[in-house]
Amino acid sequence: MNHLELFAGVGGFRRALDLLQRDRVMNFHCIGYSEIDANAIKTYKANFKLNDDEVVLGDIVEFTHDENRILALPPFDLLTGGFPCQTFSMMGNMEGFNEDRGQMFFRIRDLIKVLKDNGRQPRYLLLENVKNLFTHDNKNTYRVIEEELIKLGYFVYPNVFNTVDFGLPQIRNRALIFCTTEELPSSFRDNFKTENVVSYFNNVIRKRRTSIRKYKTVNDILVKRVDQKYYLSARVKPTILSDGSGGFKSKSIIDLKIARPLTATMHKMHRACQDNYYSEQFIMSKGKNPVNPDMPKDEQANLDIRKLTPKEAFMLQGFPQTFYKKAHEANVSDGAMYKQAGNAVSVNMIYSVLYYLIKNKAIRE
Repeated sequence: MNHLELFAGVGGFRRALDLLQRDRVMNFHCIGYSEIDANAIKTYKANFKLNDDEVVLGDIVEFTHDENRILALPPFDLLTGGFPCQTFSMMGNMEGFNEDRGQMFFRIRDLIKVLKDNGRQPRYLLLENVKNLFTHDNKNTYRVIEEELIKLGYFVYPNVFNTVDFGLPQIRNRALIFCTTEELPSSFRDNFKTENVVSYFNNVIRKRRTSIRKYKTVNDILVKRVDQKYYLSARVKPTILSDGSGGFKSKSIIDLKIARPLTATMHKMHRACQDNYYSEQFIMSKGKNPVNPDMPKDEQANLDIRKLTPKEAFMLQGFPQTFYKKAHEANVSDGAMYKQAGNAVSVNMIYSVLYYLIKNKAIRE
């Protein structure tokens, strides 16, 4: 099946599709991708061998302004995309469609409309965003999105899935919107939910070998010896460990076995109630000796504490260790890789949802 990846980032959807093909679930062929971040493109190209016929769309806004460029795309049946989510996120300014990045969904609509008008509409869409997309602006934002998708001729099936349910120790609730031009049995809407997809995932893990990487806790990911640059300085530790100040108060806890959601701005080092930090004693004991959360902050500040490395951040999203290595060799900076990992879709979750859709014949070759 031919596939187009929009807002590709470092290729989380593509990685999941490659693994499904490797596991002989279904064959996929990427005909093109769009991305505007130069560092993300470096990481993408370092980790994927581009096909000979692959179209590099670049800036999706510029691309969709030219109908001839859209019509020059090779035929494809599946479109995926994690369109920019910061405008809908609790960590962002929540301006939604009022901010330029919030308009990116409409570029997806524009591309599909041109193809539909020329008898080339993709049969399937799988779109990803933050959970808050479904409730933003009193649910009006999602209502507009769904109405536009229905106008394009799709049956629309939305739901929320959590990374932690799919073998990755990270709390990360994400909205997924599956769309198909083919009418499905009436039972599908009720059955397309977390517990059923997780059940399929668990059965796959138990009954057959898969190419996805699975971890129970962050201790399966954390490396015991890392460069000193990842450790917090004496100057920054009091800020990182504080429970907040002014109008912002939140319990600051380190050494969580299940990580908080990775963010695109984690390289800026938020407090330990927003990002993930680990003590030396926790890492060396493989999680058996975490810091007591009631320990006074000034005592905690005397401990050796570090942040995640970029490699560990990628692994928490389901990418292999070599993903970091290839990006590093392509001269992508740590700061850029933190942003990329925070923006990425979780590979295991996408793999599992697509596996469920394929096995239930919601996606067919």
